[in-house]
Amino acid sequence: VGASATGLIAGSSTIEITPPIGYPMWGYGERHDAPSVETHDSLYAKAVVLQVGEDKIALVGLDLGRAPNRASMATIRAGVLKEAGVGTVMLVGSHTHHGPVIETTTWPSPSESYVRTLEQRLITVIADAAARAIPAEIGVATKEVGYNRNRHWKGDNPPVDRSLNVVKIDTTEGSPIAVLVNFAAHPTTIPAETMEFSADYPGYLTARVEEVIGARCVFLQGAAGDLSTDRQGMDTETYGERIADDVLELCMGIETQPLENAKLQTREDDFVFASRVDFASPVVQALYSQAFYEELVMAYADEFKDGIRPHLTTAMLSGDGWQLAFVGVSMELFCDHAIQLKRRTGMPTLVFGYCNDHQLYCPTIEGAAMGGYGGSPQVAPIEVGAGERMMDRALTRLFEMQGKW
Repeated sequence: VGASATGLIAGSSTIEITPPIGYPMWGYGERHDAPSVETHDSLYAKAVVLQVGEDKIALVGLDLGRAPNRASMATIRAGVLKEAGVGTVMLVGSHTHHGPVIETTTWPSPSESYVRTLEQRLITVIADAAARAIPAEIGVATKEVGYNRNRHWKGDNPPVDRSLNVVKIDTTEGSPIAVLVNFAAHPTTIPAETMEFSADYPGYLTARVEEVIGARCVFLQGAAGDLSTDRQGMDTETYGERIADDVLELCMGIETQPLENAKLQTREDDFVFASRVDFASPVVQALYSQAFYEELVMAYADEFKDGIRPHLTTAMLSGDGWQLAFVGVSMELFCDHAIQLKRRTGMPTLVFGYCNDHQLYCPTIEGAAMGGYGGSPQVAPIEVGAGERMMDRALTRLFEMQGKW
């Protein structure tokens, strides 16, 4: 979809999504289904809606390990289209390993499911952001930072996406509406044994930016499948606030501008890839159940019964002489997928993993060949080369939007 209009309007909103205590926690297999015992810091969904003419896109940062599953995404898409006319959503999990399991829908009970509540809250926050939309200006800046490392690469010269990308959205009078932050590193800075809900470092990052800027800060995780934090001795709070300081520095240098002859275009693609693991096998299910727990494993077995089916969302916002791309994939992309795509697009490009569902790891061809956690079939069942094909499709879509063919 996509049509020309005169200018950009934008709105933002926040809603809390912290589950009740006692909910199983996402991210570490050795926890199995052990319940959470406390909330360390609240979890939020933060939404920004960009609109040009009748075309709208919602960019939503979630303090969750992953985005909602296929069925939930269908409910959310239908809800925001009906309530707010938002035709495209990009729900991006921060990948915190101290959020709730959302693959199952029976807790605390089938009639009072947290997942059903989450769906409605996400519809509400997007609709509220759309209702708040006003004429806006926009700007983008990027810098290289040394806060992450490749945890998977075996050999010299590991690829690392060190880009910290910041999009600033202001009113036409210069007051801030929102700041988008795109950075790639696993939020695993809190020990697995800590059974407390937490947004991890993105929570401290966004809180610091919001305190200084006075506007909403939305964290949008990048292609972090093989990237860990490089904290250099910093604790979680200090690390998050250190990145926030760089975000604030970038914001100071961004001169937002109106978009003349603005255009917002989006494309969505579904793929079906072969699985390297037979999830229909009772033996396979039993082995995974020992490593995780049965209800979670059966949810993935159902998801993968027809192959690995990731979703790709590609969007471009443009005006006279100005372009910005958003690319989201419903997997844990390895960082070189993002590095190579950004090199090829010819415009500022924000790449999101954990976007609009989750089908586990998506290693590069080299990463799959190296094996190990993140590259092996056990946690990366998708066929080798799938990520490269999806990045090629995203590039094709962006060139289509530019009228290259």
